[in-house]
Amino acid sequence: MYAQQIIDAGRWIDQQGWCPATGGNFSIRLDSETALVTASGCHKGHLTEQDMLEVDLSGQPKADVSDRKPSAETLLHTRLYSLSSHIGAVLHTHSVASTVLSRLETQDWLELSGYEMQKSLAGNTTHDEIIRLAVFDNTQDMPALAEQVSERWMDKPLNWGFLVSGHGLYAWGRDMQEARRHLEGLEFLFACALEMRRMGAR
Repeated sequence: MYAQQIIDAGRWIDQQGWCPATGGNFSIRLDSETALVTASGCHKGHLTEQDMLEVDLSGQPKADVSDRKPSAETLLHTRLYSLSSHIGAVLHTHSVASTVLSRLETQDWLELSGYEMQKSLAGNTTHDEIIRLAVFDNTQDMPALAEQVSERWMDKPLNWGFLVSGHGLYAWGRDMQEARRHLEGLEFLFACALEMRRMGAR
């Protein structure tokens, strides 16, 4: 059941063009100590159950899987599960909108307001609120990035997702259904924000 949820999400995300080549990675929480994640190097539009492995919350495989390995970015997924018991699924994608917008944003937070689609994000009931998404500098040092996420979270828990500059989006939800909704809503908002900047609007 859990593997199929990831497979279905991968096919849908691939159809949107949000995860080209073998980029991105997806996961779902199995219990308080274990998550199911996509293995490194798999095309997300053609996933099978053999493309996934169980890891503990330090990102280490639960069994000997010498033919497959988790992506280094698995550590960010498991760190999110450690930070909040309410997170049940994480989707990391590489859309053009999220990648370009994350490079254009020079602040630590991307702020969006005035869009009806903000109501697709849990807890939002109006377009009038300002929603804020954390933006982190890109790095190949995943333990360091995981620590930065933890530090920002301890200051104030993050909601819905965060951006990594020039890299893409991590979106999450209580379950896979909510994670997919947040991903779709955020991608729409990013596309709107990017178009507004292209037109010179503030």
